[in-house]
Amino acid sequence: MVLLRTLCLGTALFAGAALAQPVVTAGVKYEQQADVRGTKLLLNGTGTRSVPFLGSYYTAGLYLTRKASTPEEVAAAPGPKRMSITALREIDSADLGKRFTRGVEDNMNRGEMAKLVPGLIRMSQVFSDCKKLQPGDNFTIDWVPGTGTVLTVNAASKCAPNVEPFKEPEFYNALLSIWLGKKPADSRLKDLLLGQQPASPNTGQ
Repeated sequence: MVLLRTLCLGTALFAGAALAQPVVTAGVKYEQQADVRGTKLLLNGTGTRSVPFLGSYYTAGLYLTRKASTPEEVAAAPGPKRMSITALREIDSADLGKRFTRGVEDNMNRGEMAKLVPGLIRMSQVFSDCKKLQPGDNFTIDWVPGTGTVLTVNAASKCAPNVEPFKEPEFYNALLSIWLGKKPADSRLKDLLLGQQPASPNTGQ
């Protein structure tokens, strides 16, 4: 009986340690949990964004308060959310801002897009000010209830140290549509962020 309990305890400890291990995607480490304003979030999925003729562009990890396997479940998840993105190559920040704007535009109707234009212009300006992201540079896009969308750029250039939150309530879900919308930038990455096995090849601009 003592031996059985010891084996069970060892198995439980091993399983817990395995769950705590970071996920490594294209050499980028994603912890199983993230803290956003005191709330513990769980890693929902990670993947690599590939761009035609450029190859691997960046990695992305989605953190939520509870696991989600559909875009609708992600949108409905309560509390804070986080999208963490790490550059895999030198990226022209202005080009990245344009790609993000195009991704939102592809998934919004004209009326929805009109409400988002001021925020998208400001976000594009933030990336333009950064000039370039180097391999390993990271930025997070957080949804913080009561505050809005918080963009934090952790780049070697120390650009954009204090970006004012984007207060429009629909802005965060619009940004998530870049990766999780009906016309995602990369359908394979969409599946991976939702914790699913990719069922289709990469697409996108």
